[in-house]
Amino acid sequence: MILEEVYEIIKQRIKEKPEGSYVARLTTDDKKLAINKICEKIGEEATELILAAKDDKKDEIIYEAADLIFHTMVLLAYKNIEFEELLKEFERRKK
Repeated sequence: MILEEVYEIIKQRIKEKPEGSYVARLTTDDKKLAINKICEKIGEEATELILAAKDDKKDEIIYEAADLIFHTMVLLAYKNIEFEELLKEFERRKK
């Protein structure tokens, strides 16, 4: 699944911090600063998604939803939460 592939890339970039990587810049070595930056991006993307939905702009809704999911995945990876744990939570909720 593409989300799992993207998640693995995010984890790799957090660990290796390659030069020029957006994820590496977002997840600096200063843990407090990194969390603040990641959470600010999640808030920004959530707001943009809400505005796109209110304006009924399908293409923007899709784009902003992808941004929100991506930044949420960065937070999960940064907090050492495996993607499988998220899938298990969805599995639990469907019962």
